[in-house]
Amino acid sequence: MEMRRLGRTGLSIAPLVFGGNVFGWTADEKTSFGLLDAFFDAGFNAVDTADVYSSWVPGNQGGESETIIGGWLKQSGRARDEAVIITKVGSELGPERKGLSRRWIQQAVEDSLRRLQTDHIDLYLSHWPDPQTPCEETLAAYETLLSQGKVRAIGASNLDAGQLRDALDIAAARGLPRYEVLQPEYNLYDRAAYDGTLRNLCIAEEIGVITYFSLARGFLSGKYRSHTDLEGSARGGGVEKYLDGRGMRILGVLDEIAEETGAKQAEIALAWIIARDGVTAPIASATNRDQVESLVRSAELKLSEEAIQRLNDVSQ
Repeated sequence: MEMRRLGRTGLSIAPLVFGGNVFGWTADEKTSFGLLDAFFDAGFNAVDTADVYSSWVPGNQGGESETIIGGWLKQSGRARDEAVIITKVGSELGPERKGLSRRWIQQAVEDSLRRLQTDHIDLYLSHWPDPQTPCEETLAAYETLLSQGKVRAIGASNLDAGQLRDALDIAAARGLPRYEVLQPEYNLYDRAAYDGTLRNLCIAEEIGVITYFSLARGFLSGKYRSHTDLEGSARGGGVEKYLDGRGMRILGVLDEIAEETGAKQAEIALAWIIARDGVTAPIASATNRDQVESLVRSAELKLSEEAIQRLNDVSQ
């Protein structure tokens, strides 16, 4: 399996990251263990989660995904350095349990370490910007965690170009650690927020980029083509916005390339991101072994320049 340097973190990851948002939601513990085994057995090495996953499920309170990953780490028999564990802090878990203050980061990291059953997190991300907390305070809190060895590298999710530029400038001016990884929403449909200034900044600053919603909440798999297809789907509500003319045109080109290559639409959509300059790896989830095997194929799929150009053009 090809390994890619993740920015300046010193970490190397395979060109696709497993999305742990499904753990404790659409995949129970036993299923999740099997999925992780299959994913790592195939040569991949990174899994992405957050302290808030999967609090949206009735009866959950957050931390379920980290707990499952921790249980898997303990029983898998794998050496700790075989897995790159990515998790996040900042989403609301309850009163006084949110944001990027030093107080909350210090508490939240201990909670995550306990659930993950490990002494360190490989990559710790600020989940959302926190306008109530100065960036210096957040970065200083991360500096402490880095010096203690509880975190190996830091990054941020959901920053725009101005916010990332400001964070990098503050880190440089104050002698604080900088965000080395960005996790933006990015896929064939949702390109505008990352392509352009933000992507150029990440390339210029050698920032690792791991994309989320890489399949547009499942839309780019091709299984959702009408409102009827959304009925009964756990993700249906988030897919509806893609059912427009532009979405259908993108699916049309994916269908054509699928016919030409024998690859599935989702595999092609992920392969496009993997081939994109300025992206280290997309995040993608699976809830069964067949889907894991499809993720493997997407990482191995090499699209022709002509196919990539068609996808670029239809998704502009």
